[in-house]
Amino acid sequence: MRDNNHRNREMERKWNTEGLDGLSLKLVTGDQNANSWWRKLEVVRTLVALARNVEHEDRLEALVYSAIYLKWINTGQIPCFEDGGHHRPNRHAEISRLIFCDLERMSCGKNNFSKDVLVIRKIQTCLPAFKPEFTASVPLTRIRDIAHRNDIPHDLKQEIKHTIQNKLHRNAGPEDLVATEAMLAKILEIPGKYSQDFIEQFKIFHHELKDFFNAGSLTELLASIKESLDEQSLKAFDLFMECKKKLEEEPEEKVIVDHGAVEMLAKLLESLSNLRSEIVKGLESGLRNDAPDTAIAMRQKWRLCEIGLEDYSFVLLSRIINELETLGGSSWLALGVNSKIFGPWNNSLGALIVGIRQVELSGWRFEECNAIANEVLAWKLKGLSVREDSEDGKHVWALRLKATLERTRRLAEDYSDVLLQIFPDKVEKLGQALGIPPNSVRTYTEAEIRSGVIFQVSKLCALLLKSIRIILESSAWDVLVPGVVSGTILQVESMTPGSLPKSVEGPVILLVEKADGDEEVKAAGSNIMGVILLQELPYLSHLGVRARQEMVVFVTCEDDDTIAEVRKLEGKYVRLEASTDKVNISPLPPKDCEGTHSTHGLYNGVTSTDKDLELFPSLIDVDVPLFNETHVPYVNCSATVLELSEATIDSCGAKATSCAKLATLASMSEKVYNDQGVQASFKVPHGAVIPFGSMELALKQSNSLDSFLSLVEKIETAKLDDGELDELCSKLQSLIAAHSPSQETIDVVSRILPTDVQLIVRSSANVEDLAGMSAAGLYESIPNVSLSNPAIFGAAISRVWASLYTRRAILSRRSAGVAQKKAQMAVLVQQMLSPSLSFVLHTVNPMNNDPKLVLSEIASGLGETLASGTRGSPWRLSSSKFDGSVETVAFANFSDELILPHSGPADGGVARLTVDYSKKPLTVDNTYRRQLGQRLCAVGLFLEQKLRCAQDVEGCVVGDDIYIVQTRPQP
Repeated sequence: MRDNNHRNREMERKWNTEGLDGLSLKLVTGDQNANSWWRKLEVVRTLVALARNVEHEDRLEALVYSAIYLKWINTGQIPCFEDGGHHRPNRHAEISRLIFCDLERMSCGKNNFSKDVLVIRKIQTCLPAFKPEFTASVPLTRIRDIAHRNDIPHDLKQEIKHTIQNKLHRNAGPEDLVATEAMLAKILEIPGKYSQDFIEQFKIFHHELKDFFNAGSLTELLASIKESLDEQSLKAFDLFMECKKKLEEEPEEKVIVDHGAVEMLAKLLESLSNLRSEIVKGLESGLRNDAPDTAIAMRQKWRLCEIGLEDYSFVLLSRIINELETLGGSSWLALGVNSKIFGPWNNSLGALIVGIRQVELSGWRFEECNAIANEVLAWKLKGLSVREDSEDGKHVWALRLKATLERTRRLAEDYSDVLLQIFPDKVEKLGQALGIPPNSVRTYTEAEIRSGVIFQVSKLCALLLKSIRIILESSAWDVLVPGVVSGTILQVESMTPGSLPKSVEGPVILLVEKADGDEEVKAAGSNIMGVILLQELPYLSHLGVRARQEMVVFVTCEDDDTIAEVRKLEGKYVRLEASTDKVNISPLPPKDCEGTHSTHGLYNGVTSTDKDLELFPSLIDVDVPLFNETHVPYVNCSATVLELSEATIDSCGAKATSCAKLATLASMSEKVYNDQGVQASFKVPHGAVIPFGSMELALKQSNSLDSFLSLVEKIETAKLDDGELDELCSKLQSLIAAHSPSQETIDVVSRILPTDVQLIVRSSANVEDLAGMSAAGLYESIPNVSLSNPAIFGAAISRVWASLYTRRAILSRRSAGVAQKKAQMAVLVQQMLSPSLSFVLHTVNPMNNDPKLVLSEIASGLGETLASGTRGSPWRLSSSKFDGSVETVAFANFSDELILPHSGPADGGVARLTVDYSKKPLTVDNTYRRQLGQRLCAVGLFLEQKLRCAQDVEGCVVGDDIYIVQTRPQP
């Protein structure tokens, strides 16, 4: 039988398969042929079964389409209709069990992915139950008993029979639950109209139906698994239920006194976390292939309980945030710290820890979540002290917490970014194909983000961060390059060449969403005066160094409120003032815009020009040309390999020559102490250099040199817009990559360096590490190679050679006015170090041009974390050259550290580990931090004096030793 209203809705449905293919087409055509709910579940079962047997990207696509489709079914966006068949609800339950088993094996398998698990959890909440009473051949028979009672009117019998009984047998869709709820309300409408026995029976049936659709309350769900809990889990269960009952008994109008409500909510939240941890632990073993149906049904209940607890934690966190805001929010919390009242912070940080643990228990980046939770717990337990060594204890505590809160915010943003990557396009495609209302399509992803516990974590994190800024009296801005400029604010996704519209004229200030550290600011547009980057970036990253050299004012900001205000200025002509004290962005009146010229102000507004570059001293004690006047097409050095000590500017470039100079200075440094008695000693790694011309010689020997020179000539004038430059770059790099250094070259290197150690292969071009052209990070460095594998070693050399002709390297030279044919590449081969810390020093503080201070930026593990555009902050220490004082400017919060693998092949790869800063001495040991800051300062001052100008110094800490691997004139 078909309800007329349903019949009309069914006839109104329209499908549009235009532009669909693959899985989306499979789903939509499946829906066209599936009117009833069980048939729609079959469509999902087919997709999920397919997901188990395909590669990751295809698997994720199948899961995402399934999640979207089921969500729209369960919310009534996609209606279910009777299709003339007579399948009782046991058919739906059986299909649900098959889907659930596939999902559990994917989420608990060894090769599961965070994105997959995230989507799988959204599918699991949309499945009906399949416990034995629902998979029986004649399930839900109670409705027949109700429909045939003699103590109810005939019209009610008919309504029950046709509206519910027939629908359950032929449709059994989510709308059935709505129908029974409406009927129950109607039955209860007039007291005394129906017998109490009938009402109780109907209530029992309604509860049964809620159970079938897994629509029961959290308390009901938990009660259904109580008998299956072990002793430890049962204790957690009882404590949670006790705390929950206590909260529910409190009157809603209770006046908040002494933070009592927040404390009660925090205790309930903690008990929730403990119970959910026990349930998740019970699910970790996975689903056995021979598991009986009853065990699978109970596992579904466990899974829904832990998801239900996650949803309830969302509610509790929301209430805690609201209570904190009522009490006074960020200002009130800051006042508490200043008054030595730490109770509110204990509860707030405890709530944050639980929120992060909930995200971890859901399978999202659990190593990162675990590290963050450990850090917050450590700072909570450490509390405030009057002093930490020579520094203010409150200030250091706030800086530590600030670093961890920024890391937490990044975690939340990454989660949101993932949802924005995987859902919107598929939601739009499926929505158009299935005729879903546009508003439901448009708000789908936003609703998914805002309904997750991570949303409340981000809100709490924002509140606490704002309070920390008040405590520190700090700005939301970070200034990489100070100065004053004017221009039109233009918002772009990234700073890639061509990102600026052709129609844009005059000076611009870019509002940039993200950066990866490889960008050349001026290569993206010569009229870029300033950059506002909406992510963290180390001061001394490659991008930061290039921005300073190009004299582009560069600031970063991640505060949502501040960013929102800046976005309002898009398209307006503004003045950007950035200094160590403040950042100010102010619109200029129209009359001031006419004829206004932007000035790039480095160091407190002092204007720099191209001519100033001539005033910078060279790297060592002789004048060094920026490049040779003519391109030498074959080797200009009699040796195929040089000892590092033999490197010269003309044969090997500034970087290799700098390393040779450093080796000499290292031996001198052993006897040098500063005025405070701190030794300036450092070491350098042993090395060799494959000089200029080696690449051209290899090309000549294979008769490829003419082709190479022809391509180099073409890239000089190649156009960007039509892909000509990209094509030429690809040809050049492919040509070079096909050539390796000769066996003779490898043999000579093996006589200089051990064959059984890990090496790093680095660039040393004639167009990098110069006073007027640093080209920081522009050319390749390949870590973890070995002479014991000549093929991998030779390929690493080729990659360094080829990096001379990447698109960004070519554009950088164009921007600097350097002819492409004049660029040459030598290769520096050094013993690879395995550091605990890597650092970059500015021997003159670049933020205020203070020559008395050395600014150190430090990261855990290898230095690529600092040099690249990795999101996060390093440790920052400001050390005085003359009185030995060390100030902690910032604590590190990079999520990962790169380390040299201690086993496996030396194949150019490095290992990536999640960092827990609560276990890092530089964060927790103030004495170690002060002593390291003093040692780095002594080394920086020594190098500055010997090289006769301010330096950017790169190095690392290996055990108790400091190694310097590179130095260049500071821009």
